[in-house]
Amino acid sequence: MSDPSRDLDVVGLLGPLRRYALSLTRDPQDAEDLVHDALVRAIERQDRFRKGGNLRSWLMSILHNRFIDEARRKRADRARDAAIDLHAEAAVSGGQDEATRLADVRRSFMMLPDEQRAALHLVTVEGLSYNEAADALGIPVGTLVSRLSRARARLREIEDGPIDAQVVPFRARGVHDAS
Repeated sequence: MSDPSRDLDVVGLLGPLRRYALSLTRDPQDAEDLVHDALVRAIERQDRFRKGGNLRSWLMSILHNRFIDEARRKRADRARDAAIDLHAEAAVSGGQDEATRLADVRRSFMMLPDEQRAALHLVTVEGLSYNEAADALGIPVGTLVSRLSRARARLREIEDGPIDAQVVPFRARGVHDAS
């Protein structure tokens, strides 16, 4: 007789779940709590997992939904975000250029709205396909693509400044400027 709890072998998925949780919560302790909650929920609802289904996407979906549920409860508590921002600033040391650059990229990534950061994390960090990421987030693929596009554009804007500031006037050869 097979034990149904053995069918959900999640040990190999703990790393991706932890990374995704950290991306969502921005706090290692909250991320661990979120992964724990998601795994408890998965075990409680393992009868809902379809045989032959994608366990990774299913767990990412549970984790994402647990995060959204928690975020809704804490929406009024913005003081936590301020404390996290202060912690992130303290983590940047004045060391090597690479460390500073990596911290800048991380800070820009964390400045993205939650839905854009989640979409970008699942596709670029976790390597999920667009369909898998859309399933995990419970959104259509077109919405995912739109969020990815906005996230990438926002990161470019943070990195290079507003698009208007980058426009260089075009002057054709032999044409003098009338101004």
